[in-house]
Amino acid sequence: MDKVLARWMLFLLILLSLAQVGAAQEASETSGSSSEPTPQAASADRLAKLEQQAADAKSSADNAWMLVSSALVLMMTGPGLALFYGGLVRKKNVLATMMQSFAMMAIVTVLWALVEYSLAFGAGNSFIGGLHNVFLRGVGAQPDPDYAATIPLQTFMVYQLMFAVITPALITGAFAERMKFSAMALFMILWSLVVYAPMAHMVWGKGGLLNAALGGRFPTLDFAGGTVVHITSGVSALVCAIYLGRRLGYPHEPMPPHSVVLSFIGACLLWVGWFGFNAGSTLNAGSLATSAFVATHFAAAAAALGWAGAEWVRNGKPSVLGGISGAVAGLVAITPAAGFVGPMPALVIGIIAGVFCYTMVAKVKARFGYDDSLDAFGVHGAGGTIGALLTGIFASSVINPIFKNSQGVALPSGWVDGNAHQMWNQLVGVLIAWALAIVGTLAILKLVDLLVGLRVPDDHEVQGLDLSQHGEEGYYWEASAS
Repeated sequence: MDKVLARWMLFLLILLSLAQVGAAQEASETSGSSSEPTPQAASADRLAKLEQQAADAKSSADNAWMLVSSALVLMMTGPGLALFYGGLVRKKNVLATMMQSFAMMAIVTVLWALVEYSLAFGAGNSFIGGLHNVFLRGVGAQPDPDYAATIPLQTFMVYQLMFAVITPALITGAFAERMKFSAMALFMILWSLVVYAPMAHMVWGKGGLLNAALGGRFPTLDFAGGTVVHITSGVSALVCAIYLGRRLGYPHEPMPPHSVVLSFIGACLLWVGWFGFNAGSTLNAGSLATSAFVATHFAAAAAALGWAGAEWVRNGKPSVLGGISGAVAGLVAITPAAGFVGPMPALVIGIIAGVFCYTMVAKVKARFGYDDSLDAFGVHGAGGTIGALLTGIFASSVINPIFKNSQGVALPSGWVDGNAHQMWNQLVGVLIAWALAIVGTLAILKLVDLLVGLRVPDDHEVQGLDLSQHGEEGYYWEASAS
């Protein structure tokens, strides 16, 4: 009996051991299978990686285009504008005129880094940004979706810097050959803070009164700076020309450009650089950049023909200076419209701008007698104004559906598109730009005149600003040894 019981107990122990081994093997198999992803999980992981790679590739492409565009816009100031303006003055003032553009590249860059960027694009009220981004605090590698979701905020910042550089440089054409360099530098610092930064914030900044992309009170269509850059600089140029008075001898003494060749080269550089100015304002490398690129080129070509044709009819021959001035006028006029119109409206805007700006330079300036030395108002002030208004007429939602309803459906953009009210918004933007430029510029001129004086003495003006302001000459003519 004891032997039988012992056998049964041994048999039960063996069965229990076998059950434990089986359970352990099953647990091991279950554990091993759980560490390997299912086919569905693996597919989802690969898809997520592909999406991330695609997003990274788009970001890299957009960033590359924006850095190139930044360089193109900087090229517009130096050498583009420097050569264009430098060739238009008398040879005794060529270096001083070019130096004014170059100085803006240095002065505004430092000012932008310290405080101007924050005033233009930092969060603030409807009229001016705050001080949250002074010293570029918070401006790094991460994008700001409100401005550009696929590029670093620092790229956006440096791109906008190039606009801030060229805008005050445009004003120098109005007071060329007669303002002190010290007065010019102080004036431009104050003007950048008092006029440019608020206008840039109102049109492009978060919460801006005129910001069409972010729900401003009066959504003004200004793709690349018709109001922000050209109206403010052009109208300020007119105020400067009137406040400083005419050059000695104007208009009785001839004051022809000393080198149309330099101006020709400068104008061509401006034309090329303007692609960064307008097509870069898409802030990405997509199809809208192509559309803005095409519109920019077509408008410049049409305006060159418009100005030259009007000059041909009036004077019996077209001039080289007229052709290049017309091209610049077309580039100015298409700036606010570049991202909102197609090729055919761009041609219309260009031809209108060429004829209109020629009339402002050839007839209106002579009629009123102000000495806008290099026609900064006639080209930029007048061209920017007509361009902003024509944008309200020709803007199309097919090109850029900037206005949408609560369901995300595109709404008409301009008058031809079915939105006649947009003309009112454009007019409000134009009037604000004019008012800010006139009042701000006049106040700054009075202050600078009180502090350091604006005009060079008469004998310095006769001698030329190259020598009187910088102690150099643009051209040294050596006498022949024979």
